[in-house]
Amino acid sequence: MPDVSTSSPARPSAPAGSPADASPGPAELLEFARRTAADAALVDSLPLDPEGRTWLRLEGPGGSEAWLIGWPPGTGTGWHDHGGSHGAFVTAAGELREQSLAARLPTEGWKTLELADDVDRERSLPAGQGRAFGPHHVHEVLNTSTERHAVSVHAYYPPLPLMRRYSRTGQVLRLEQVELPGEWE
Repeated sequence: MPDVSTSSPARPSAPAGSPADASPGPAELLEFARRTAADAALVDSLPLDPEGRTWLRLEGPGGSEAWLIGWPPGTGTGWHDHGGSHGAFVTAAGELREQSLAARLPTEGWKTLELADDVDRERSLPAGQGRAFGPHHVHEVLNTSTERHAVSVHAYYPPLPLMRRYSRTGQVLRLEQVELPGEWE
């Protein structure tokens, strides 16, 4: 069964007193993701599918793009970037694992790169834990549980202009696809 999208319930996008038109930085996106992940009613409202990821689009702070995502056991994103947007995500339920590259990749003009031996980073993010990242972040996010769904909140600014998808074999990273908005919604 394919991934399933559902419509979004109305949620406040920014805390009281913050300017609605200010461009949010990674720290503000992380705070938004933490606050939203702690909203048990919202997290519980996400329909979970045993075979595909599900999501709700949310109103993020300052015009950011935000999502509540459900991850069935054993699912993941594959290697990707966020098209130059910075962002943050927080696990709301279950546990996610992030594998990332501690290297700035060129954004244009390549199809295959050989990665240095010391660029790999991995972290486990149990419920309540998250991270912010900059505009050149390349990672994959996984629910490695064989039994339990995970749920997370993600926010990006500016709203995702594109996503680049990569395959990886050992230390070789290959650009496979560039997705535009609407192709992942």
